Amino acid sequence: MRKVLFLVVAALAAGSSHAAYRCVDEKGVTHIGDTPPAACAKVPLFEISSSGTVLRKIDPTPSAEEAKSREAEAADRKEKEKQAAEQRRKDIALMATYSSPAELDMARDRNLEPVQARIRLTQERITAVDKRAQEIADEMEFYKAGKSKSAKKAEVPPQLAVDNERVQAEKATLVKSIAGYEKEIADIRAKYDGDKKRWAELKTNPSLVRTDANAPSTAVPLNWSRGSAKCGDKTLSCRRGESFLCLKADGTWATVSCEAPRL
Repeated sequence: MRKVLFLVVAALAAGSSHAAYRCVDEKGVTHIGDTPPAACAKVPLFEISSSGTVLRKIDPTPSAEEAKSREAEAADRKEKEKQAAEQRRKDIALMATYSSPAELDMARDRNLEPVQARIRLTQERITAVDKRAQEIADEMEFYKAGKSKSAKKAEVPPQLAVDNERVQAEKATLVKSIAGYEKEIADIRAKYDGDKKRWAELKTNPSLVRTDANAPSTAVPLNWSRGSAKCGDKTLSCRRGESFLCLKADGTWATVSCEAPRL
């Protein structure tokens, strides 16, 4: 009899040492069970010890919309971190390259000079093309007015018409090139104006620029945050360390954890 009583007490003690699950559903009702209660599927679930200590929190399985929103937030955060890292790199290079605004002006002028030279050459070519176009126009007028020895109007020679089309097309190309060069000059000026403004900001407030050694890392360590949790034939994107309730095909609930992707 004593032996049987001992076994019953031992069994009860063993059962009481197991963890339980507790949640408060959407209506404010508390549910507790040895297994995750069905009513806890859409609310945070807590695994508790026999003494009532919370062992871990299990978040509800996200819906497709929530999973998509999380992925969008993660992509947006990654893009912002990438932009911040690129800006820091540019700031470091800017302060390391120039020691005064005058040096920025000199660099700007060096970059402008070859573009301005191309404009001058193109304008000289336009002058030559205009001169040739005028010569062709005079010759064509000669034929159209009938100023030949026979005093009769003559047809414009085909080659003259071809030459006229060629010089007109060349001039259009040259004018378009100058427009492109002028835009390039405007872009260069805008770039160096922006660099001068940023240089002045960084010079006034050195804390805005950090070296690689003391700048906080914006990179997410490999396999640190992103992971996936598998529930049946569905795979959800999630943060590592999260746990979810998964409704299995047989109608029972199981806890699945978010794990790092396998490389």
